[in-house]
Amino acid sequence: MGDTFYTLENPSEGIYKEKMSKFLAFAVPVESVAEAKSVIARYQKEYFDARHVCWAYMLGASRTDFQSNDNGEPSGTAGKPILGQINSFNLTNIVIVVVRYFGGIKLGTSGLIVAYREAAREAINAGTIIECHEMAEVSFTFPYLSMNDVMRVVKDSGVKIVEQTFDNSCAMVLSIRTDYLDQLSARLGDIDGVTFRD
Repeated sequence: MGDTFYTLENPSEGIYKEKMSKFLAFAVPVESVAEAKSVIARYQKEYFDARHVCWAYMLGASRTDFQSNDNGEPSGTAGKPILGQINSFNLTNIVIVVVRYFGGIKLGTSGLIVAYREAAREAINAGTIIECHEMAEVSFTFPYLSMNDVMRVVKDSGVKIVEQTFDNSCAMVLSIRTDYLDQLSARLGDIDGVTFRD
């Protein structure tokens, strides 16, 4: 389905060594660009003494929001191979940071690509991949008299109640898988007095 995606359950780490260079990889599940950037900044600060801190992230079930960075390595030798691993595992809502400690021997372009790719793969393999669903919220009001009808739809639809207020005029905020949002909205819209809020 369109709202299904795969990510890591928890942060995980990997390490790859080549010709005395050490590549430390950190794969971290994230929800937003801001969160991804904050993870990157944290590793840049923690490994300030490293030669390069390269990274890539992918966000959203549609997997269209992504970015990568070579951080001073030759163009396309670090960020792209890291992003390539995110793609080959079909992951999203993830950032992978690879920290390189230079060992004194140059690896060359193809050597760097392999090293960054393998480090990223090690970090992913060390984690647990889980299936998730993109969620959407629907917010609406309804008269108290329509309570039974509303609750029947809520129970049938496998939704999560985020907020609810019961009075003469009642209000609810529900969370549901994005793919099922239109169906839920149509069922609620058929109930007398239901008004959707933005």
